[in-house]
Amino acid sequence: MNSIVEFLSNIPWWLWIILVLLVIAIRDIFQKKHTIVHNFPLVGHIRYMLESIGPEMRQYFVANNREELPFNRIERGWVYASAKKENNYEGFGTDRDIYAHQHIFINNAMMPFKLEEGHPHTLDNTFLPCAKVMGAYNKRKKPYRPASVINVSAMSYGSLSAKAIESLNKGVAIANAYHNTGEGGLSPYHSNGGDVVFHFGTGYFGVRSKDGGFSMEKMVKLVEDNPFIRAIEVKLSQGAKPGKGGVLPGKKISREIADIRGVEVGKDVLSPPTHKAFSNVPELVDFIEAIAENTGLPVGIKAAIGKLEQWEELADTMLKTGKGPDFITIDGGEGGTGAAPPSFADHVSLPWVYGFSDVYKLFKSKGLCDRVVFIGSGKLGFPAKAAMAFAMGVDCINVAREAMMSIGCIQAQICHTNRCPTGIATQNKWLQNGIDPTLKSVRLAQYFKTFRKELIEITHAAGYEHPCQFKMTDIEMNVDDHNLSKELDKTYMYKKVNVPFEGIQHLKECVYLGGKC
Repeated sequence: MNSIVEFLSNIPWWLWIILVLLVIAIRDIFQKKHTIVHNFPLVGHIRYMLESIGPEMRQYFVANNREELPFNRIERGWVYASAKKENNYEGFGTDRDIYAHQHIFINNAMMPFKLEEGHPHTLDNTFLPCAKVMGAYNKRKKPYRPASVINVSAMSYGSLSAKAIESLNKGVAIANAYHNTGEGGLSPYHSNGGDVVFHFGTGYFGVRSKDGGFSMEKMVKLVEDNPFIRAIEVKLSQGAKPGKGGVLPGKKISREIADIRGVEVGKDVLSPPTHKAFSNVPELVDFIEAIAENTGLPVGIKAAIGKLEQWEELADTMLKTGKGPDFITIDGGEGGTGAAPPSFADHVSLPWVYGFSDVYKLFKSKGLCDRVVFIGSGKLGFPAKAAMAFAMGVDCINVAREAMMSIGCIQAQICHTNRCPTGIATQNKWLQNGIDPTLKSVRLAQYFKTFRKELIEITHAAGYEHPCQFKMTDIEMNVDDHNLSKELDKTYMYKKVNVPFEGIQHLKECVYLGGKC
């Protein structure tokens, strides 16, 4: 035995390396799984290594500042700097191709809006509440005016980590915004001071009956036990994968997640493509009214847009009955935080600008725009894009990925793998430990405040006091050269309905001073 050990210890180190490489090469030749590795032993592994780090190489060394998708380096940098209260300006002019197709131009006024002494914006240049009230038309018992025009979009606990959800909720509390729960149910991490919009889909998580359907009893109890829930949103579809259900694997269902979602520990849970609670438009309207009657809260719907026949039926039903959703969230087909097959993310449902314009145009033709608070969701978390969205008719904006970036997301695009390097989109405890909710909540709040400040400045530059006053003619979109560029009303073939607006001071009285509005 000693002689064997002595013999092995006398083998040179370089010979050990050769022996190991030889073993790997023999294994490569006889394995059948990877053709490249079989045909090119040892060397073939380099190809897979380079492929695995390709996205990072392109992100940091290859792509230019404006080239990446879904968010380029300039966009991400603006969010990061805004969240950290750093300098988010650019010097020496824009490096964006302002002659590119669909570039946005905001028509500034010859003389900007003038702030008089004592105007709310002289005291707080981030104060920007929604100009409309959810549930006002339908006379809900507990109508809700969002105190911020920018809010956190639907992202579930389970998709995001506990510390990420906690950071977002604490952040919206600081920024006086609201936090949409996503369809994973209301978790303890949503209970950190922020207003909440409770969102559910076909799985009815959090309000799920034993047979997998909707439980009104659980919904009523949830609202009674959690008075910070200010509105309820029914998900019809989402931009990432409209019309497609999903499976939550049993191995991901801990006792905590099972209790929150109302499912069994360790057992696969199916979210079907369609709802059990309703199967047509009249039943949807009745479902909305039943929830509103039992909870007293405004109730809305969220959807990605494709065919318009059922949307027209919804509008006609609202006209006929005087009932219907208090708010409508239009999600862009660009996709978002939800993982989806490329065939869905790339091709199913319309991009936000097309989908929103189609639905708004339809509701305008029926005279219904004053009844509904319109919410836009789809890469709108930048002031210029928000100005365009308001000119098209939105009343609020929900942001998901931009909110994630404000608390540290680096766009690694591996949210669906449970290996998120920043700890935001993972249940891995070690990776989550890198998140400090106290710090990250302040960054989310600062991003929201910077966003509102710059949107207000753009609004004043255009001659208005509130972005709800933007008209379609205030924004132009590049088609070719300036002689062929079109204002939004000509691009999307409708004119936005004027939003009733009595001034920021009136909104301040409504939001903070208990005004009757």
